[in-house]
Amino acid sequence: MATTILVLDDEKEIADLVTLYLGNEGYQVVTFYDSEKALEYLKHQRVDLAMLDIMMPKINGFEICKWIREKYMFPVIMLTAKVEDMDKIQGLSLGADDYITKPFNPLEMVARVKAQLRRSQKYNQAQNENVNIIDFKGLVIDNDSHQCTLYDKPISLTPIEFSILWYLCKNRGKVVPSEELFEAVWKEKYFDSNNTVMVHIRRLREKMHEPPRNPKFIKTVWGVGYKIEE
Repeated sequence: MATTILVLDDEKEIADLVTLYLGNEGYQVVTFYDSEKALEYLKHQRVDLAMLDIMMPKINGFEICKWIREKYMFPVIMLTAKVEDMDKIQGLSLGADDYITKPFNPLEMVARVKAQLRRSQKYNQAQNENVNIIDFKGLVIDNDSHQCTLYDKPISLTPIEFSILWYLCKNRGKVVPSEELFEAVWKEKYFDSNNTVMVHIRRLREKMHEPPRNPKFIKTVWGVGYKIEE
């Protein structure tokens, strides 16, 4: 079955460019210039990845991303013409997996789409590792089924959120620097100005109902990184 990518952008030239390059890679691309039509498609059709422009009339990209995350776990990449941290933080907080700023290099865009799809496939296909289940303090994380429960209640995690929690759990008792965590999960070079890790940690804590000032599981080691105590 072909991989289906939904592209939403009211700038026809941008949407058509993305469609052309992804189509050349063998992906099935469904393209929309209208957010309401895209949302209607998402309600009835299977999608493997969505690329959403933020600045859409009627329903913006943030709203659609939020709707997707309430129902689905496939990767979401946000497209934006602005380079502003607050926009990025908002998108990541809503569950977006990556951000691409216009104008962009089409080849880099394709590479980032492929990276998200690989991560999603890895998430959906159980991995065979020596230790596949971590169970401590009421938290159970299963690397075979990619399921997570806290006090017997399931937690719905995106592929990136699962990877972050799994990496921290595997290294519990050790302080994991933000740089190490980013490069282990995203497989990209870390930059000092990158707040992506912080935003995803915040979202993980919210899903685990952790108090931000005194979390039980994921603790912040200021100026260094994060730690889950044994």
